[in-house]
Parts: sequence; C-alpha cells; structure tokens
Amino acid sequence: MALTGVSLLAASAVTPASVIPESTQQAIGYPTLFLLVLAGALVPVIPTGALVSSAAVVAVHRTAPFSLAMVFVTASLAAFLGDAALYWLGRHGLKSKNGSRWLEAIRSRAPEDRLEQAQEKLAAHGVAVLVLSRLVPAGRIPVMLACLLAEWPMRRFARGNFPACLAWAVTYQLIGILGGSLFAEPWQGVLAAVVLTVLISAVPAVVRRVR
Repeated sequence: MALTGVSLLAASAVTPASVIPESTQQAIGYPTLFLLVLAGALVPVIPTGALVSSAAVVAVHRTAPFSLAMVFVTASLAAFLGDAALYWLGRHGLKSKNGSRWLEAIRSRAPEDRLEQAQEKLAAHGVAVLVLSRLVPAGRIPVMLACLLAEWPMRRFARGNFPACLAWAVTYQLIGILGGSLFAEPWQGVLAAVVLTVLISAVPAVVRRVR
C-alpha cells in the first residue's frame, strides 16, 4: 500500500501535464498522501517519512503555488489525527477489562527496555520527550505507551503531539526538498529521498544490534 502511494506521487510528477493536468494530480495526490500517513500512524509499518519526502520532491517540481505548504499541512494534520486516534484507542483498551487489540499492538511494538527508557525520560522531561519521540526512528510508540501508562489525558497528549507532528513533517519535507533540488528528474529525487529515509530509520536498529 505504501509503495503504491509513493509510486502514485512520483508518477504524478513525471507524467506530462498534457496527459494529466496538474490540478488533477493535486486532487489525487493530496488525499492519497493524507490517507497513507493517517493509516501509517495507526499501523506503524507504512514508511510515512518516505511518503512525505517523496511528496515534497514532487512539490518542488510543480509550478502550482503553495504545493510545499499543502504537503506540510496534509502530512502534519494526517499524522496528528492518526496519533490521536491511536492514543484514544489505547486509552479505551486500558479501561477495558479485556484490553483491546489496539493496545496489544502498541505493547508489541514497545520493547521493555525502550519502554523503561521512555518512562524515565517522560517523568523527567514531560512534553519535550513526546515532541522528540516523532523525530527518533521507532521512538513514537514507546513514548506513546509511556503516556498511556502514566494516564495522560487526551488533551495533554494532544498538546504535546501537535508540535511533534509539525516538527516531523518539516524534517521529512526538508529531506524531500533537498532531493528534489539536487536532481533534475523528479523520479531521481524520489528515489534519493526514499533511500535516505530508509537509512535513517535503519540506524537505531543497527546501533542496537552492534551493542
């Protein structure tokens, strides 16, 4: 599903305007980006960072004004709503006697050592840890679970998660802007952005394995 989204975004940039008007590309591209990032927030197996970077590459090569701004708004809003929905589902699971599959899914993606670190940092630094968690690969879920176990109300989580989603969208969009600026062809920038985001995501796992 994620690869399909990336392909659609890339194809919209390289397809001649005479075949697909730019307005039509945007009408398809932005909702697709929104849905994929939203789904990626709920099911953390979709490379949402790569999607945002790819969309930024496409936006760099478009002539329509505010394309980059639209990518930023779309990605950050989808990430925020997806996180809010997942947190709400997690809180519902904590209150339920039988738990929920969503809560179990969150727990399964938060190893005990990462959860303990997240809980310690959350107790010491509060909201700042939540903001940084979205910028650290595989850091979002352990911190979200730590917030759930600390019984943070939805409002407090949302206040901290909003700037986190903005910072996340800006970071991956800058990667895409860099890729789009360095290469003349959009598909080259998309490929470079995807490779870079995958490498960034793989670094923590490699470091843990070496340790």
